[in-house]
Amino acid sequence: MDMEQNILDIIKSSDKALSVYELYDALALNNVDDLKSLLKTLNRMEDNLKVYRTKKDNYMLFSNSHLKIGTMIGNKKGFGFVNVDDSNIDIFVAPSNMNNAIDKDRVIVEVINEKGDEIEGKVVRIVDRNLDIMVGEYIQGKNGKGTIKLDNDKLKIEIEIDKEASMNAIDGHKVLVKVGKKLRGNEYKGHIIKILGHKTDPGVDILSIAAKYDIEEEFPEAVLEEVEKIPDHVLEYEYEGRRDLREEIIFTIDGADTKDIDDAISIEKLENNNYKLGVHIADVSYYVRENSEIDKDAYLRGTSVYLADRVIPMLPRQLSNGICSLNPDVDRLAMSCVMEIDEKGKVVDYEIFESVIKSKKQMTYTNVNKILEENIIPEGYEEFVDKLKLMGDCAKRLRKAKIKNGYIDFEIEEAKLIVDDKGEVTEVTLRDRGTGEKLIEDFMVAANETVASHIYYMELPFVYRVHGIPSEEKIQNFLKFVGVLGHRVNGKIKDLTPIAMQNLLEQLKDVKEYHILSAQLLRCMQKAIYDKVNIGHFGLGSQCYTHFTSPIRRYPDTTVHRLLRTYLFNHSMDKDTLEYWDNKLVFLTEHSSERERAAADCEREVDDMKIAEYMEKHIGEEYEGMINSVLNFGMFVELPNLIEGLVKVDSLKDDRYIYDETTFSLVGQSSKRRYRLGDKVKVKCVAASKEMKTVDFEIIHEFSKDKEE
Repeated sequence: MDMEQNILDIIKSSDKALSVYELYDALALNNVDDLKSLLKTLNRMEDNLKVYRTKKDNYMLFSNSHLKIGTMIGNKKGFGFVNVDDSNIDIFVAPSNMNNAIDKDRVIVEVINEKGDEIEGKVVRIVDRNLDIMVGEYIQGKNGKGTIKLDNDKLKIEIEIDKEASMNAIDGHKVLVKVGKKLRGNEYKGHIIKILGHKTDPGVDILSIAAKYDIEEEFPEAVLEEVEKIPDHVLEYEYEGRRDLREEIIFTIDGADTKDIDDAISIEKLENNNYKLGVHIADVSYYVRENSEIDKDAYLRGTSVYLADRVIPMLPRQLSNGICSLNPDVDRLAMSCVMEIDEKGKVVDYEIFESVIKSKKQMTYTNVNKILEENIIPEGYEEFVDKLKLMGDCAKRLRKAKIKNGYIDFEIEEAKLIVDDKGEVTEVTLRDRGTGEKLIEDFMVAANETVASHIYYMELPFVYRVHGIPSEEKIQNFLKFVGVLGHRVNGKIKDLTPIAMQNLLEQLKDVKEYHILSAQLLRCMQKAIYDKVNIGHFGLGSQCYTHFTSPIRRYPDTTVHRLLRTYLFNHSMDKDTLEYWDNKLVFLTEHSSERERAAADCEREVDDMKIAEYMEKHIGEEYEGMINSVLNFGMFVELPNLIEGLVKVDSLKDDRYIYDETTFSLVGQSSKRRYRLGDKVKVKCVAASKEMKTVDFEIIHEFSKDKEE
């Protein structure tokens, strides 16, 4: 056993921190060289965060220390929050305790004050400085030198660009800059590596945000060269060994603008009154071979990114919209999961196999909803009506079973940005989620569960989609919040189960603040991630879950297909194969989760920017809205289309308003007028900033007033 492991074993067995010399004796070392080796090993272990050295130079396990490691989320006002690794904990760090840490730095933070779920800390060490490639605007200076105005205004650093490092950028160019050596204080040298375009050019605003999250629109030349070698149709020999489903009635249902179609469905009613449901997924891993240039690039991207006016795909469009897309009336290779669904919505039998299909129609959610919700049959859908109605009945079975198992439907509404050909938002509406959308969701969930369960019981390395149990403390705080608003919840939540959360939502269904409260409860939940260890999916009420159904746009799905081919079709389950995947999936799942978070953050920031840009044209206009958040500096008001704006506390001129933390409301000192969550108000848009991604409202009328007696 090596020295590092011996040290860990000794420290673990001790009830106190140990000095160097205590460790020296415990290890039975006996000379100066041994001591040097011990000190070297301890330094390495400290750097790797395996041990922590106290102020008295004693050593303990890092995990047992009062320190936490996580990612700094900086604020432009100077403070920050540390998102602690592998937890839902956020530690507040005041400006005086930042220790020069900046946004996205990996830091070690010491907890200095803890009150309930409010934790304050100070940064004691910067593990990994987030200074590599930045996005910003080039500002031309004197003597050929320039500076960079960073897009991320949370980063309080200055970057100097020499003329020879400028790529001949001009004033106003949006650029990618690689940060170089430190000059003094927060000043650094840098050199421009890419010019995105001028800040006024159409689309450069979105590309700048994408670049910030390391999302690249263009594909490397090596990837495009590989793509050119892939045929645009199924070759004769590729049919061999696959089940031929081309004569079956198989079709797709997607949004009207969808071009990357990775799932198709089929259905039959069996004599025993069960349904035979087929979910047929594009066989992307057949074309994207492991360790190819396409595969390496797809891994780095992790996911397709859906922005206001464009899609940045994970795979080149020749694949995502071409040979991998289940377009109608053409042969396509697929992986099929065919399930038998009984009257209780349970999967009682299934098959997973390689197939070749030919979609009979590319349907849209809009038209499917007309059939299933209004009994209106659009032109061209006549021959599929019976199949769609069978699917509607099958989906009801599946959903009923899921609800019984604890499936939590938060019914969170989403805004949809309507964009013109110039990339400008012309309208903000609510995204539809009709019967067709829910039907596809139910079918995909069933297939994902079936595939995950099959591999789980084989006890083989796999990619699971997991969602942990929420923090009990956060749920209890949520219940207190609900109580303050005057709503009563029957019973106490003793066990944090999906059914308990489901019942909680059901009790709040009819309150006026339901939309806001369901969003608040969702924020109490952990984030779903990818992991090789299966802990189940809390939100879906699933014991086993994976992502199998979207390999065109998600790398984990492509990996799942690759594993199915390895285990089920190639029957490769030898020791070396299993060890290879067991090791690889540790990094793959972590990276995929990181890229998913980056994509979501990018999409959110682009939406915020485009909404602010849209509201710049509507300053002075009046709207009806609802207060969805109250803070000491003001309150946020949400419009029916989910546009959100801040009402600053100093804009309330009729009184001096103080934040009452016991009731989460703003209260007028003289009038006792109260503004609280759920109140309906009429507001006027008084300011909006595309650059700051902010919208400001002022209240002009209150529909609901609550004065203290």
